[in-house]
Amino acid sequence: MKKKPFSTPDPNREAKLKAFDRLLTVMNELRENCPWDKRQTMESLRHLTIEETYELSDSILDGNLNEVKKELGDLMLHNVFYARIASELGEFDIADVLNSICDKLIERHPHVYGDVVADDEKTVKENWEKIKLRTGNKSVLEGVPKSLPALVKAIRIQDKARGVGFDWEKKEQVWAKVEEEMREFKSEFNASSNDAINQEKAMAEFGDLLFSLVNYARFINIDPEEALERTNKKFIKRFQYLETESAKAGKKMGEMTLAEMDEYWNRAKLL
Repeated sequence: MKKKPFSTPDPNREAKLKAFDRLLTVMNELRENCPWDKRQTMESLRHLTIEETYELSDSILDGNLNEVKKELGDLMLHNVFYARIASELGEFDIADVLNSICDKLIERHPHVYGDVVADDEKTVKENWEKIKLRTGNKSVLEGVPKSLPALVKAIRIQDKARGVGFDWEKKEQVWAKVEEEMREFKSEFNASSNDAINQEKAMAEFGDLLFSLVNYARFINIDPEEALERTNKKFIKRFQYLETESAKAGKKMGEMTLAEMDEYWNRAKLL
């Protein structure tokens, strides 16, 4: 007997549907009456969508939920914009988009909508990848976008390989791999020597080292992309403190000694 999916009643469902209907109406009005909106194509919107996605990411990392709300609205607009353009081409409309994702979610959650048993996240992910292979994907890695930034791509590649059981058993094994890659990188680029290096080999070994570090981060539940971005933000904040506070003292960047800059940097670390 199939399980009967259920969800908690949503007292705001009608308001949400009205809001979405309003967005569709506004989109249609803009597409038919605004010179800028009339000219847009999927290709012209693409880079704007990428920008909006990164703005959403920034808002999430900043913990600014009001900005998250705004950025989600921008992306929602982009979704209906693409669907409107596709409908003009006679390809699909927003109903097709929404029904397609619903169908996919139902198909890939047989533990909710069918008789499959999956009591933990690991099993759910494994089932997801197996279903994708049964429904036409020739490779587990087929769903990883080619244009993803390299660090994010490494995360997704490893996550998908794990979904079909291709993974280390223990984190100690992964750390041993990190140390192995560090030794191999050091053999190509010895930091204590000024000897010329084989740039291509050193780059290859450095890539292996980064890939193994990403793998270890995954094992200890650290998102390496988020970790690096938080460090970026921390560096920017401290460097801008250095710039601001040194300017107050009448000093100019580029004219201070490293020791002088370190003094401001160390103060920034205490904030």
